Amino acid sequence: MDRIGVVDTMFARYDMGAEALDELANCPGFGTTFEVVHRTVPGFKDLGVACKRLIEQEGCRIVVALGMPGKAPIDQQCAHEAAQGIMLAQLMTSTHILEVFVWENEEEDPAKLAVVCVNRARKHARNAYWMLYEPEQLTRNAGQGIRQGYEDAGPIAG
Repeated sequence: MDRIGVVDTMFARYDMGAEALDELANCPGFGTTFEVVHRTVPGFKDLGVACKRLIEQEGCRIVVALGMPGKAPIDQQCAHEAAQGIMLAQLMTSTHILEVFVWENEEEDPAKLAVVCVNRARKHARNAYWMLYEPEQLTRNAGQGIRQGYEDAGPIAG
């Protein structure tokens, strides 16, 4: 059975991991074709190694890494460093890791920020599923301005 990894953090102010897990549980083949391996780490700087371990030690074919950088400049810098760690883990394992960050300063209204968290976590979980089992879904959406977190931007008319 294939494995899809989900790694989330305690630092996040919304439980994006639960959203990703629920989305994957509603994909065709859940429990028969694939299972989900879930881990939680303290903060987003811990995501890279957790993802690498899920790939190398738990046999995950793809991983969704969820984090929420804060508003402070140091949080922005640390998020950049965390993203580099995630990229390095991808290159070291030749396995996709979908970085799913929701920045606290994306929305001032907590209710709107929660909507972004739900949308982004669910859409990227679905993207992970599509990458493994229905890549034609991604191809069909190429160039369509599809967004994760906000309304789609749409294609540029040519």
